[in-house]
Amino acid sequence: MLSHIYTECKNILKKTFFSRSEKQYTLFSNRDILRLVIPLFFEQLLFLLVGSIDILMVASLGEASISAVSLVDMFNNCIGSIIFALSTGGAVVASQYLGAGKVLRARESAKQLLAVVLIAGCAVTLTGELFMVEVIRMIYGKLPADVYENVLSYFRVTLLAFPFVAVYGGCTALFRTMNRTKVTMYISLISNIINVTGNALLIYGFKMGVSGAAWATLFARLLAMIIITFMITDRSGMIFIEFKKGCRISWQFVKKILYIGIPGGIESGVFQFGRVLVLGLIASYGTREIAANAVANMVDYFGCVCGNVFCLAVVTVVGRAVGAGDEKQIRYYVKKMMKWGYASHILWNLLVFALMPFILMCFHEIDAETKKLAFYLILIHNGLGMIMWPGSFMFPCVLRSMNDVRLTMLISVGSMLVVRVGSSYLIASWVNSGVLAVWIAMILDWVVRISGFYLRYKSGAWLKLSHIKPGKA
Repeated sequence: MLSHIYTECKNILKKTFFSRSEKQYTLFSNRDILRLVIPLFFEQLLFLLVGSIDILMVASLGEASISAVSLVDMFNNCIGSIIFALSTGGAVVASQYLGAGKVLRARESAKQLLAVVLIAGCAVTLTGELFMVEVIRMIYGKLPADVYENVLSYFRVTLLAFPFVAVYGGCTALFRTMNRTKVTMYISLISNIINVTGNALLIYGFKMGVSGAAWATLFARLLAMIIITFMITDRSGMIFIEFKKGCRISWQFVKKILYIGIPGGIESGVFQFGRVLVLGLIASYGTREIAANAVANMVDYFGCVCGNVFCLAVVTVVGRAVGAGDEKQIRYYVKKMMKWGYASHILWNLLVFALMPFILMCFHEIDAETKKLAFYLILIHNGLGMIMWPGSFMFPCVLRSMNDVRLTMLISVGSMLVVRVGSSYLIASWVNSGVLAVWIAMILDWVVRISGFYLRYKSGAWLKLSHIKPGKA
């Protein structure tokens, strides 16, 4: 009986992940895809594990501290997502050049990408430092005094990290383009070890509170940027950068990067900013809902590890196929990556559900009612997310890889502002809870996103945008 069940499960997994028709397609074998996604998985998992340790360390300082870090991190993620979208634009351009066999142009686009993201990161830091208080008051309104002081302390330091984050993000996008994700995994390991060690030293040793966590994060990101900048000069890779020759802005390449990066940045920025807006609704209901939301977000991020991995990987795989100009390979790899993404996302979330009681036990300083609320939020997100999250977030990555960026942006922005933000405030008046309203509105947003992106892909409009003749093989 057990052997029969094992055989059936093995056959199902084999049919799901491995296809006999693979030999027809030469850009990425199953082994190539696994070499791409496995290091990405461990890198993402490591990042979240260290982030969770950060949260647990800060949580030991009290609900005001964890609430402040949650609020600031939400804003930082909003700005960071815009910068990473620019990196994705550069990765798409480089992938398409590699797919077309234009290696020298791929290298030049890589240099232009790093120049663009560095300028963007410096601009964010300068603007944030100048208008910090105004930004906090505009987004979060009037906060409890203890939360406000912690927000100010944490925000001031983390703003300094954006130039480092920008350059690191640009380099990691280029390494993904080359299918060298092991490099970024090892750098992430070193950086996160430094981050945890710094947190322990500054929070507990020097009693610096949330500012200690901020300084540890800043130093870890600086170190990661230095290492990966050195690694990107390695001439053994398909793409490398020679900094000694300097960098003169070439609008020919910058326009290509910004064509994909700006709509992606607007999409990501509005999406994250919408989350910040609804977080203001949550904050108005008190510290308990803020804390429950922070705990639930941590577990939810774990639930999205595999989905996020395939969101990153699909840009490399589909982008390369688009560069090769082969419609059949594009459709084949879209189907394959979506199938792999869904299967891994579901299996991973089943594991997260099994471990959830043990995860919640780690939050000793949070009361039982807050944990109970966080538990319900996790059930809503990860339960329905198993069937909805990959379609909602992988499809826009697929479309961006095909140069279909404008309508993708409009669908995402419209759904976030109208459905998620608008429904959050409307539903809050019915359920008398800001955090539950936000979670219900989030599910409605997913439904709209999946419908819009899937219909856009099925329309085939991306063929013209990618300059591919229908049926070309």
